[in-house]
Amino acid sequence: MSKYTMAQVVTLTGINAHTLRKWETRYSLIEPERTETNIRYYSDSLLKKLLNISLLTKNGYRISKIDKMSEEDIHKAVANQISNETYKVEINALIASLLDMDEQAFDNILKTQIINKGLLTTVLEIVYPFLNRVGVLWGIDRVMPFQEHFVSNLIKKKMFTEIDLLPYPPEGAPTIVMFLIENEYHEIGLLLAYYLARKLGWKVYYLGQNVPLENINQIIQDVTPNIMLTMFITPIQKATFTKINAFCSKSNVPLYISGNTENIEDAIKEGESIYLKSPKDFVDCLENFK
Repeated sequence: MSKYTMAQVVTLTGINAHTLRKWETRYSLIEPERTETNIRYYSDSLLKKLLNISLLTKNGYRISKIDKMSEEDIHKAVANQISNETYKVEINALIASLLDMDEQAFDNILKTQIINKGLLTTVLEIVYPFLNRVGVLWGIDRVMPFQEHFVSNLIKKKMFTEIDLLPYPPEGAPTIVMFLIENEYHEIGLLLAYYLARKLGWKVYYLGQNVPLENINQIIQDVTPNIMLTMFITPIQKATFTKINAFCSKSNVPLYISGNTENIEDAIKEGESIYLKSPKDFVDCLENFK
């Protein structure tokens, strides 16, 4: 059984510490355990219960009413909230399904949001914040690697499905090569770019993860793309940018780089690549390409 501190529960559920303490004294449904030194801690089952309570209170349920509900009633009420407009509901529900390893629940949440809001909004407003929460769980050793791979692959499967539904680009469409360089495996952002480019009528050569730059030289010769795109999520070493800049200096194909790593923008300013801060920048780049 995992143990969570109050600070960790606050981060994961969005319920502040003062509220948690108040609920603990007034209601029977929240009973954290305590260490020998009288410090509160929360179990997996109580964390999942608090995630559900957070969902319901954010959607108008009073805690006094929830306190009188059975576990089954709480689960039914949460299920009825999943299609609402409040993104925090979906994010918490995804976390709960991750902890339960419930593929069907996870899949249904994503499917509903993509249908109602589209892939771009779903990824930016739900998937990315969810993955940030998963990062918190990872940091406190509460998510195992297999769980992270499990949900990442479910997300990618949904994204590939949406890409497959798009029409093929017209003859003579501009072309883009997309790839992640060696030792980079975080693919969801690049898949979103794949979807956006295809939606705008571009022909995409999608190479995926962990591609040596030497291989990119060969594909440039074979398909003569108009532009290239790569992304960085993991921390970037200076030697990596030195290698990329050397690659760019020998190529006449512009390389666009994106990612949320703190040192990426400063490193790009000194090099040959073009930095994209957001999906909107990428869309503008494609729409204004001549």
